[in-house]
Amino acid sequence: MPSDADRYREVADAAARAFRLLPAAPGELPRRDDPRPPHPARRINADPDTVERDLMKLVLTLVELLRQLMERQALHRVEAGDLTEEEEERLGSTLMLLHDRMTGLCARYGLTMDDLNLDLGPLGTLLPPPESGQNRT
Repeated sequence: MPSDADRYREVADAAARAFRLLPAAPGELPRRDDPRPPHPARRINADPDTVERDLMKLVLTLVELLRQLMERQALHRVEAGDLTEEEEERLGSTLMLLHDRMTGLCARYGLTMDDLNLDLGPLGTLLPPPESGQNRT
């Protein structure tokens, strides 16, 4: 049975192989009329020591995005009057519990909720800014 270190090394090696397959960004490609020798394209550094944390960050980012989408859908249903009071209460409790679990998982991996908001360059950030009164811990 492989040890944890062997499994982490295997995951890190697989990630490194996958990142080598990523195409270069347009700014990283040499221009045809550029006389300088081409420089290697920037790649994501797959560090075996941080691969678990980085993977958790990606997973938690996706879960947070889905949580926020579910929360917005729930608010639309409440505003439209589609839910009974009991359903509203149960939905609110579930969403608060999910937020608490997300915060706990972030703390376990040394992340904050703000760390999950990936910068998409010219598109802005992945997650919308927090609404006034919300705490992003």
